[in-house]
Amino acid sequence: MSRLARPTDGRMIGGVCAALARRFGTSATTMRVIFLLSCLLPGPQFLLYIALWILLPSEDKARTAW
Repeated sequence: MSRLARPTDGRMIGGVCAALARRFGTSATTMRVIFLLSCLLPGPQFLLYIALWILLPSEDKARTAW
């Protein structure tokens, strides 16, 4: 598994789904579909997405930190 950081390429909105897809070894499209399907269920999906957008470092910033 790779580090959890939002990639600079392949982003749609904030790069959260792309980061999770890289982390778990799946495609970004699959992760986006899973997220959209999860929005049909009650819960704080949008708040979690925004929190991850804020908390996950961008890939270029994560490289300079290490």
